[in-house]
Amino acid sequence: MSVGAHPPGRPAAGSSVNVGFRSQRGPTLISIMLSTSLVAIDSTIIATAVPSVVADLGGFGQFPWLFSVYLLAQAVTVPIYGKLADIFGRKPVMLLGIGLFLSGSILCGAAWSMLALIIFRALQGLGAGAIQPMSLTIAGDIYTLEERGRVQGYLASVWGISAVVGPTLGGVFSQYLTWRWIFFVNIPLCVVAALALIRNFREQVIRKPHRIDYAGSALLALGCSLLILGLLEDGKAWPWFSAPGIGVLAGGAALIALFAVVQRRAAEPVLPSWLLRRRVLVAANLTAMGVGAVLIGLTSYVPTYAQRVLGTTPLVAGFALAALTVGWPITASQSSKVYLRVGFRLTALTGSAVAVLGTALSVLLGIGSSVLLVGVSCFVVGAGLGFVAAPVLIAAQNTVGWDERGVVTAANMFSRSIGSALGVAFFGAVANASFSSASPSVPALARAAHHVFIGATVVAVLMGLATALMPRWSHHPDAVAVLTPDAVAPP
Repeated sequence: MSVGAHPPGRPAAGSSVNVGFRSQRGPTLISIMLSTSLVAIDSTIIATAVPSVVADLGGFGQFPWLFSVYLLAQAVTVPIYGKLADIFGRKPVMLLGIGLFLSGSILCGAAWSMLALIIFRALQGLGAGAIQPMSLTIAGDIYTLEERGRVQGYLASVWGISAVVGPTLGGVFSQYLTWRWIFFVNIPLCVVAALALIRNFREQVIRKPHRIDYAGSALLALGCSLLILGLLEDGKAWPWFSAPGIGVLAGGAALIALFAVVQRRAAEPVLPSWLLRRRVLVAANLTAMGVGAVLIGLTSYVPTYAQRVLGTTPLVAGFALAALTVGWPITASQSSKVYLRVGFRLTALTGSAVAVLGTALSVLLGIGSSVLLVGVSCFVVGAGLGFVAAPVLIAAQNTVGWDERGVVTAANMFSRSIGSALGVAFFGAVANASFSSASPSVPALARAAHHVFIGATVVAVLMGLATALMPRWSHHPDAVAVLTPDAVAPP
C-alpha cells in the first residue's frame, strides 16, 4: 500500500501567522516536537551518568560502545525508514520508532551488565532512526514552503533546550536517585508523544501493491554498519592498519558495492538512483555531511578544551557548548524570510560564511582564553548552521512530491550521520597527532584543540562550497501548488 495524500486542513499560502501551538496544526506540531525530544534528550542525558553506570555495572573499557552502537543503529536504519514512510505513511513508521525507543529504554533501565546495556542501546538507536527523519518529513508534509523555516526553528529549539535539560537531568538522577532513571524517564515521554501523534495527526492512505527491497535494505544496513563502525572504532578499538581495521572497512565497501548492483535491478529501490542525479539533492546531501562533521568536531572537543585547558566545571563547559544549539533555532526560524526573498543557495551560502566565521573564532582560542569567547564562537557557528541546515533540507523536500519526500528527508539525515562518522575519524586523527603521551599536558591539549578547530574551519569552508552547487530555487509541481492563493493539499 502507499500513502498519497496529506492530512486534511492544510491552509493556503500566506497563512504563516497560523504557525504555532494555537493554530489548527498546533497539536500535530507539539506531537512531533515531543517525539523529537526523545532523541534530543537521550543524546545528552547519558554522558553525565557514565561514571555511575560504570561504577554499578563495570565494563569501563566497553562504555564508549554505549554511544557508538546507538549512533550506528540510528544511522543505518534512517534510509530504510524513509522508504517505508513513502510506502506505508509517516504515522505508522513514527509510532514504530517510538515503540522501539520505549522498549529499548525500559530494557536499558533494567540492564544487568554493560553488555546488556549496549545491546539495549542499539534497540533505542533503531527507534531513534525513525523518529528524527519522520518528524522532519511530517513537518514538510503539513506546512507550506513559507512556513517550514519557522517550523524548523521550533524543532531545532527542542535540541537547544535538551542541551541544557539533558545533562542536568543526568546529573540529578545519577547523584540523587539512580542512573537507571535516565532511561525510565523516557517511558512517560514516549507514551505522551505516541498518544499525541495518534490523536492529532491524520493521513489518508491509498493502498497500492508494492515490492519491498529486502535484499537492498539488508545490504545497505550491513554495509553502512561496517563502514561507520570502522570510522568510529579504527584507531580506538583496534589500530587503523590492523586486520580488523582494514577488514571492517573493506567488508563494508564490498557490501555497499553489492548494494549498488542490487539497486539497479530492484523494482522499488531503497535509495533510488535519481538521488544522485538531481543537482539540488546532491548539493543538499553534501552540505548535510559538512554540517554533521562540523557539529561532531565542536561537540566532541569544546567540552574537553573548556574543562582540561581552561579549568571550567563540566556544567560551565556544557553551557558554553549549548550556545551552539541556542543560535541554531534562532536563525532556522527566520530562514524562510530570507530564502523566499533571495533563494535557497544565497541563504545557505550566507549561513556557511557565518559558520566559517564562528569556527575561525574558535581557532583564536588558547590557554588563557575566556570561556565566554568559547560560548560566543559556538553561538556564531550555531547561527550559521541554522541558515544552512534548514534551507538545504527544505530545498530538497521542495523538489519532490509526497511519495518521495520520506526518502529525500532520510537521505539528508543519513548524509549528516555519515558526515559525523567521517568527522569522528578525521578530528580524532588530528587530535591524536598532537599528543605525545597517553596523558597529555595542558599545552598539548590546547594544541590538539587548536588543530581540531582549524580542521573544523576547513570543513566549514568545504560545506560552503557544497552549498554553492545548489540552484537558487528548487521546486516540484506539487510543491509550487501550495504557494498559490487558492492552494490545496496535493493528492
